Amino acid sequence: LVRMQFLQILSRKPRKLEMLFQIPFCQEQLPYTCLTTSAHTYSKKKKANSYDQVDQEKYKNLVYSVTSYKTSTQTPETIFEEGNLLYGPPDKHRRPVKAGTKTPKNWVPLINPNKRIPPLNSDSDLPRKIMLENRKMPSVTRILQQTLSPQQVFYLERWKQKMIVDLGKGGFEEYTKNLFLQGELFHSALESIFLSEEMAAKEKSKDGVISGYLSSVEHVLEDISEVKTLESGVHHETLQYLGLVDCVAKYRGQLCVIDWKTSEKPKPFLKNTYDNPLQVAAYIGAINHDANYDFQVCCGLIVVAYKNGSPAHPHFMDLDLCSQYWNKWLLRLEEYMDRN
Repeated sequence: LVRMQFLQILSRKPRKLEMLFQIPFCQEQLPYTCLTTSAHTYSKKKKANSYDQVDQEKYKNLVYSVTSYKTSTQTPETIFEEGNLLYGPPDKHRRPVKAGTKTPKNWVPLINPNKRIPPLNSDSDLPRKIMLENRKMPSVTRILQQTLSPQQVFYLERWKQKMIVDLGKGGFEEYTKNLFLQGELFHSALESIFLSEEMAAKEKSKDGVISGYLSSVEHVLEDISEVKTLESGVHHETLQYLGLVDCVAKYRGQLCVIDWKTSEKPKPFLKNTYDNPLQVAAYIGAINHDANYDFQVCCGLIVVAYKNGSPAHPHFMDLDLCSQYWNKWLLRLEEYMDRN
């Protein structure tokens, strides 16, 4: 009864009744009011998302495959198919042929199959020394100098200009002149040693200019025997070029064309000798096709001697290596002939 009376009183004042029913609902709405306020704080305009423009239906399989597996399900076949779809079929053109694998047009074997080797003749143990007669043929040195690559020419010219800056033009000319003179004296001293001219060799070894070079090659000379030629001219009868071979002798039992080089800088690897292996291969081929020589050579040796007396570096070239450089030499020879 009391409650009924209370409601009747409130009904006479509508605003009171409205407030009575709104209070609990307001209390329940407070958290939502806070959330609304919070959302309003971060309701700034968002940046456009590029993914919204992607065709979701088109790529749903891709999304499913990525999100459904922990490990990749791709195989070489599927990768190949995807590559075809994205970039088209692979280009099946030939790979460019490397310069070192080119085949000379006028190929001649390094070893002469038609050369007959007579029985050993022990009448004379003196090394052979044949003078160059036909000067119309180009020399090995000339051919190599005129077929240098642009990169070789660049570095050679840069070294020359640097030396001229350091020594002056006259000083550089004197420097190169002394280098050639030292080389000639060194070769002459070695020739005296091989010819067993002990007195001459001792006199030359006292010369301070080449004493260091001779000390440098002492350990190499111990492995050299049976000298067959010294400072001897050779020419290739078929390919028509000539040269002057330093020495042909056995090195550790293998008959070699030996090239003596002098250097102020260490050259511990064959690649440090630049075109010298091509020169040796050219001499080997010339000897094998020269009727003046009754033997054939299949190995080479480049000995780099040092002025300060440090041990020389001997670079041995077996038949396989000589054959590789022989092919490179034939390409350089063809280039020279085409230019001239």
